[in-house]
Amino acid sequence: MTGSESITPRRRQESAHPLRILVAPDSFKGSLSAVQVAAAMARGIAAVFPEAEILQVPMADGGEGTVAALVTATGGRLLHRVVQGPMGAPVEAPWGISGDGTTAFIEMAAASGLPLVPEADRDPRLASTIGTGELIRAALDQGLRKLVIGLGGSATNDGGAGMARALGVRFLDDQGQDLPEGGAALARLARVDLAGLDGRLAAASLLVACDVDNPLCGPKGASAIYGPQKGAIAAMVQELDAALGVFALVAEQATGRTVTQRPGAGAAGGLGAGLLLFTPAELRPGVAILLEATGFEGLLNGADLVLTGEGRTDAQTAMGKAPAGVAAMAKRHGVPVVCLSGGLGEGANAVLDCGIQALASIVPGPMALQACLDGGADLVEAGTARLCRWLKVGQGLRREPPRRHERQGEKRTDIPVRRHG
Repeated sequence: MTGSESITPRRRQESAHPLRILVAPDSFKGSLSAVQVAAAMARGIAAVFPEAEILQVPMADGGEGTVAALVTATGGRLLHRVVQGPMGAPVEAPWGISGDGTTAFIEMAAASGLPLVPEADRDPRLASTIGTGELIRAALDQGLRKLVIGLGGSATNDGGAGMARALGVRFLDDQGQDLPEGGAALARLARVDLAGLDGRLAAASLLVACDVDNPLCGPKGASAIYGPQKGAIAAMVQELDAALGVFALVAEQATGRTVTQRPGAGAAGGLGAGLLLFTPAELRPGVAILLEATGFEGLLNGADLVLTGEGRTDAQTAMGKAPAGVAAMAKRHGVPVVCLSGGLGEGANAVLDCGIQALASIVPGPMALQACLDGGADLVEAGTARLCRWLKVGQGLRREPPRRHERQGEKRTDIPVRRHG
């Protein structure tokens, strides 16, 4: 375990009150959801501190697990809808409604995500966000006008054109013909027809959870930064970036909105831009939305420790990932934070400047990656228990032990100096 200062929980063991520990991890991607991680951490804490009050507050930053975390946090319910997947095949996508029945939770990865496409079939030139638009329409059909939409994990690079098409927008070539799905076709875009845009959006509020600040186009844009992980080779990246440039020019003229250089416009293959262009969307850091939805700041009142974590902690964590957001808020309230992750990568110590006071990995020694993924829950539970035993040792340490040769009420001034040699 690495750290920069004491991580002893604020309330000492001799207190009459049990420890109050908030468990607020992100998902361990490819292994466990945030809900599953939080449950495993809670079991590990209970094994060492059976009297502790443990509050599970699963986190997310807009990507995988956002809907589950929000449904759990609000006591809501999960629904499913069959929509068009990124490559055209139908997929059953989960979405949620808050416990008070006022807010829809949508995760674009569930309808348009990269894991939905076999690696051999991935082609960001053809992939579409139409399924995400179908989920938005389903929420509107339910009478919901407040939507939280998580971006991240996309298979797409279509600027959100598919999403907008599902909501009634038409994308036409110079012959007045509708363009096919996918980002590459946008190079032939000549006109955007907004006549059929769903009128219910005018009265809607869309809060978009976005954990990146990339613009739509250019060397830091959607195609250049994220295209390769979706299967784009160098020539495809140039093709897609140019197509998004045409899309932005024509769509901005049609809507009167300028979004190309807006931070987050390049998120999820440009879906951030599409939402800004065609809906009343507000882009915010994903973890900020989760912290607000869960009432996390209020839960910090009286807390002694926060335990967070993620699949891999590295330099990127400090750039707005869930553990960093959790730690920043806890730091303002003086509550110590420990991050327990699946692995610690290069630059992980950067999070020590965010309010995280110590880092640890769940892996006890060299292990094959698949074994770690398969045994994730057991590793999290055992790793948490190990961490708590160290915390228990810290609780038992006296900060100012008396000198061995001092008696109560007097000081020794004649202690001899031992010389060597």
